[in-house]
Formats: sequence, C-alpha cells, structure tokens
Amino acid sequence: MKIMEDNLDYYAQANALRDVNSYLKLVLGMGAILICVASPGPVAPLFILFTLSAITLVFAKIPVRVYVELLHIPLLFAFFSVIVILFLSGGGEPVLTFSIANVPLTATSGSANLAFLVLVRTFGGMCGLFFIALTTPMIEIFSVMHTLRVPPVLIDLSMLIYHFIFVFIGQAIAIHDAQTIRHGYTTFKRSLNSMAMLGAMLFIRAWKEAEDLIIAMDSRCYDGKLELPGQQNPPKPVAIASTAVYLGLCITVAIMTSTIVPFR
Repeated sequence: MKIMEDNLDYYAQANALRDVNSYLKLVLGMGAILICVASPGPVAPLFILFTLSAITLVFAKIPVRVYVELLHIPLLFAFFSVIVILFLSGGGEPVLTFSIANVPLTATSGSANLAFLVLVRTFGGMCGLFFIALTTPMIEIFSVMHTLRVPPVLIDLSMLIYHFIFVFIGQAIAIHDAQTIRHGYTTFKRSLNSMAMLGAMLFIRAWKEAEDLIIAMDSRCYDGKLELPGQQNPPKPVAIASTAVYLGLCITVAIMTSTIVPFR
C-alpha cells in the first residue's frame, strides 16, 4: 500500500498542525477515542467520525487519498465483527431473516443496534488514532512519554521498534517488486517459493540492519540512552479553548443522545 511507502511520519512532519503543541493533539485524539468507546449510543461516535475527519482533512490538510486509504485498514476487521454480532446476538424483534445451506439466520433489532454501535465506535476511534498519527511525529510522542515518566528503557525499545517497522516495510516492498518483475508470482507454486524467499531475505537483511545500527550508534558514543527533543511550542489559549470546547461538545452529544438507536 502506497501510504506505507510514503511513511506516515512524512505527513506528521508536513501537516498544517505540525507546530501545535503535541500534548493538545494527544489530549484531543485520546479524548475522542475514550468518548467513542464509552458512548452508549451511536450518535456521538458518528459525530466524532465526521468532525474529526473534517479537522484532519481541512485544518491539518492531509490528502483525501491518504485518509481514505487509512480508513480501509479497519474495514475488513469491522465487517466480520459486525456480521458475527448481527447474527449471533439477540434481543428485540426480527428485522432480517434468511437461510444459507438450510441454516436459518436472523438479525434482531437488538443485534442490529449493537452491530451498528460497534461499527461506528470502531471508525470513530480510528479517526482519533489517525488524527494523532497524521499530525504528531512519533519522536514528539516519545518525548511526551519521557515527560510522563515512562521508563527510559521502554521508550528506547519503542523508538527502535518503530524504526525497524519501516525498515521491514521498505525491504519487503523492494524484494517483492524485484520478485514480481521476475514473474515470481505468476503461479501458486512460484508464489509460495517467492514468499518463502522473501521471509528468509527479510530475516537476513533485518539482522544486517540491526548490526549496522549498533555500529552507527557506538560510533556516535551511544551510552545506553537515546536523546529526545527538548521543549515544544507552548499551547496557545485559543487552541486550549478549542480543544476543551470540542471534547465538551462530544461529551454533551454522547449524554444527550444515549437512548437514540437506529432500529427499534
């Protein structure tokens, strides 16, 4: 997927909200996620889904193509979860009944409401996560973790893991493209062989990349602690007020629409 080739950190570094205080962006994104998860009704997650998407696209100026590709990631997981909930949970009046291979399947109003709630919670929460990922560079998130007294060893491991995620992706894409050019996926048997070779090469190259990284860190006098950026831009009063108003509005919507359901 091209979004992974582009590297999410590129958009986090280049977006229009780049200079906004990281604490505020984390509070906004995490607050939206928590409200989505805690909301008893589907209206508040829907409200967060549309408004936070608008904030990400309009104010952060993230390309629509990139955002839509990201929303495809939870689509398959959400689809199967909704199908399972729709036909394996009960309650209420039947709204849909049919059979597959003489197996009767029935969706009730209760299961339909629960499935829809799970669906909008999933996408509302993912919009909060994407807002953080697309507007806040990971190095600043690690800096926030350091300020919050997260153990340094955990932060260092997280930084190294994050670095190697994109090393793996880049190497996998390069190897896969080379195999595709050489017709490595034209048949099922060739595809299996190519995938096995890709996995083996990834392991070897990852090992080599790790050794090269250790040498580079030692040559720069690595003393067991990775440096993090210092002070950030202080939050502006307008930004603080806007964040508080938005989260307060989301909470108000969640409370006032807690009994609204699409199926009765």
